Order: sequence, then structure tokens, then C-alpha cells
Amino acid sequence: MFNWDNKYLNKVMLLIGILVTSQVVWSQDTGYYGYGKPATQEEIAGWDIDVRPDGKGLPDGSGSVSRGEELYDAKCASCHGAFGEGEGRWPKLAGGFGTLDKAKPDKTVGSYWPYASTLWDYIHRAMPFTQPQSLTIDETYSLTAYVLYLNGIVEEDFELTHGNFTEIEMPNKDGFYEDNRPDVKNPACMENCKDPKTITITSAIKGITPLDHVAEEEKSNQKNSSAPKTPDSKNKKEVTEEEQMRIGRKVYGNSCSICHGQGVAGAPIFGDKVAWESRTAQGFEVLKKHALEGFSGESGVMPAKGGNPSLSEQEISAAVFYMIESTK
Repeated sequence: MFNWDNKYLNKVMLLIGILVTSQVVWSQDTGYYGYGKPATQEEIAGWDIDVRPDGKGLPDGSGSVSRGEELYDAKCASCHGAFGEGEGRWPKLAGGFGTLDKAKPDKTVGSYWPYASTLWDYIHRAMPFTQPQSLTIDETYSLTAYVLYLNGIVEEDFELTHGNFTEIEMPNKDGFYEDNRPDVKNPACMENCKDPKTITITSAIKGITPLDHVAEEEKSNQKNSSAPKTPDSKNKKEVTEEEQMRIGRKVYGNSCSICHGQGVAGAPIFGDKVAWESRTAQGFEVLKKHALEGFSGESGVMPAKGGNPSLSEQEISAAVFYMIESTK
């Protein structure tokens, strides 16, 4: 019996491994690299849920504006506003007509989107934010109908169906067109090249990119910077509990309810005394610090400022106070 040392034994084992792997690869079709497996028709069908502008891919179903309003109030209004006007940093869904040529256009479903198919597809694929793909086919039809109604595209008694879907004409349907500029080649310069020092890289095209809003912001910043500043600590107005509750309620609705309303990512649900008990035991300052800076624990993750960096420390403090008070 041979008494091989580890060096030779390792080489033999490596060779055996290569031979076994090679046999597996040779036994497969050309192009197989030794990992993965072909997707089944059922797996492909799970991903193949897109809807084209011509209606291809749209499943049978229907939904009314009135049913869509009920669903919208329950599942969408907390982020997108009661009438599609948007809450906080969440997108607007309605309005914005006649703003696309302005410096700050409102790109809503009514003012910007060229096809209703995109609306149906996005709602079905990604909404509600906390429970994507939880809506039924008919619920998706209903919500689509209601958002179209908010933009004045359909009437209040309208029912959206598979049969009339392609008849919907969006206000901005002619605002998109194919780029007919020819493809061009840009070979590397080899002689009589331009001096790199004379080349300026710009993110705005003169006469095309709207820059009026930039100039307005600069003027505003200059005006604010020249204004006399007062010491914060001496002039801060004491915030009453009533004011904290008012601010906290607003911040919670705009930025916190998306997770604390449903328990997303381990967030303790608003008003759940048992879930909040271990948190409140840590003290207000600790919870405020976690809300401001973010926190990762055994049961979940809290993003800094709830994922909304525009919130001030006072707003975060008020939101924490509001949520703690809800458990009492």
C-alpha cells in the first residue's frame, strides 16, 4: 500500500474532480457550462406577465371605477394621496396637464404616460408597495379604471374590460416617437487630434436643456445665505405635545406607515402594544437615535430617517413620539 503525503494526495483528488466534472459537461448539450438547469414552462409563465400597448398579454377580467375607488382608498391613498396628488415623496398619479414643456414638469399617468397598458402592468406587477402582486386580476382592472378616472380619461360609471382596454387613448399618446437619427460610428482619433485640455464635458445642451429652475434656486440660496442667522438654542420655540402629535401624525402617514402599517422588514406595527413593548423599554432617545441613523437588529432593519433623508430631526422626533403614544 502506498504511503502518499498530502501534496500528492491533493493532486490526485484534483485530477479525479476534473475528470468527473468533464464527464458531466460532455454528457450535456453543447453550450452547457456545468451549472443551472433549463427553465420550465411554469417558471417562465411566472415571469411572463407583461402587457403590451396592443393588449397582448392582458388577461381576461374587468373592473369598475367605483370598485377601484374603494381599493385605492384602502391600499394606495396613503402614498399617492386621496386624489392622486401624491403624499410627501411618493409619486403623483393625476394632474400635471400642460406642464411637460416647463422647467419642472409633473409627469403623471394623465400628463405623461402614452399607454394604459403600462399602468395596468405596473399596478399588477409592483403594487401595493408593501404587498406586490397580491392584487387579483379584477382588482387590477378596477384600480386602473380609477386612476384613469382621476385623470379625466374615463367617466365615473366606466367599467374597464379586456374587450375595451385597447380603446383607451391617453392624452400624451403622440408625445413619444421613434428616434430616427441614423446610427453613426465614432472611430478613435489617431491623428490631428483635439487637445484634451480644450474639451469641456457638460450635462446640459444649450438651448435645449431647461435651466431656469437652476437659476431660481441659486438666487434663493444666495438670498437665504445673506440673511442674518440666529442662534438655534436660544430662539428655539418649545414644541408642545399637541404640536408633536400633529407633526408626528403627518410624518407617519407620509413616510412611516408604509412599513409600520404592515410590519414590513420586521417593523413593529403601529398601535401594537406587545410589539412595541421591548422597543419602548429602551427609552425614547434610543428609539430616536435608531430612527435618525438607522438600525439593524435580529428581527428587522430600520433605514435611516425611514428612507426619507429630507426629514428633519424634529420631524423624526415627532414621528417617534406619535408612534410611542399610539401604544398607550
